[in-house]
Amino acid sequence: MAQSLNPRRQRFKLLALIAIFAAPMVVAWGMVEWRVGIPEERTAHGELDPDIPALAQWPLTERASHDDDDWLLAYDCSDDCERLADQWWRLHRALGREAPRVSRLRVGGEGEPLPGESAVQWASVPQWQTPGRLWVLDPQGRAVLGYSAQVDPSDVLDDVERLLSMNPEP
Repeated sequence: MAQSLNPRRQRFKLLALIAIFAAPMVVAWGMVEWRVGIPEERTAHGELDPDIPALAQWPLTERASHDDDDWLLAYDCSDDCERLADQWWRLHRALGREAPRVSRLRVGGEGEPLPGESAVQWASVPQWQTPGRLWVLDPQGRAVLGYSAQVDPSDVLDDVERLLSMNPEP
């Protein structure tokens, strides 16, 4: 009984308990202060471009038809249209059960649109347009991410899946 009431032992227990709870805070402060162990890479593969106007302001010959709650994959189809249309159709199918939340919009190009796709033409070519470029637009029509024509479709798929998981259905 006398051993359990030893003041030194009780102090040691108290200090050990304080250290257990304080150590993570000290380590976290050190990581932030000296930038040790904090990842520097980006998670999105696309590029943010705030200069892209909302879809309603794009110079199109007609209004794009899609559901108001859908995310939109809009792509410029002025070069190599058949390959691009097929590539983005396959990406749309790869979304699986999330595919109904996404629509596709082909801007430019010839021929009939693929299933689940809308096709419109440029009324005038804007400065920010690049052949083969893909834009991911939110349900309000704002450009969230842009991709060059040489982007790997799996990178786009990763980003779209992340966007859909972070933004659940209303």
